[in-house]
Amino acid sequence: MIKKSILVLCTGNSARSQMGEGLFRSAGGDRFEVFSAGTRPSSVRPEALAVMQEIGIDISGQRSKSVDEFSGRSFDYVVTVCDSARDNCPVFPVGAARLHWSLEDPAAVQGSETERLSAFRRIRDRLHERVRAFLRDQAA
Repeated sequence: MIKKSILVLCTGNSARSQMGEGLFRSAGGDRFEVFSAGTRPSSVRPEALAVMQEIGIDISGQRSKSVDEFSGRSFDYVVTVCDSARDNCPVFPVGAARLHWSLEDPAAVQGSETERLSAFRRIRDRLHERVRAFLRDQAA
């Protein structure tokens, strides 16, 4: 069985795309080869690590990467999880299905640790719903 490849893309590759990568890997099992990247990468947010750990997914081995690292590589699916990434996404070789899931940036939330973690949980859960729906569609 040939694995399908997925690139989850956002601006900073610090939260949404990192959580998306972890969720796709966990839920998709051996069916997919999954990566994440950013148009302006920074570093993985500790809040993303924490809320993913809460649901048993360890993304501590992931790192923030530039989309440029994947230049010339083909993907079956490119999933943008923020409007900026969608608008600035490089062109990938023909054949990549582009999906756009517009999600707020939890890293932009100001406030207490509790408020920030709540924002990260909300986005994690929305991503989880989208990933599960995508996988159900693939199985059909």
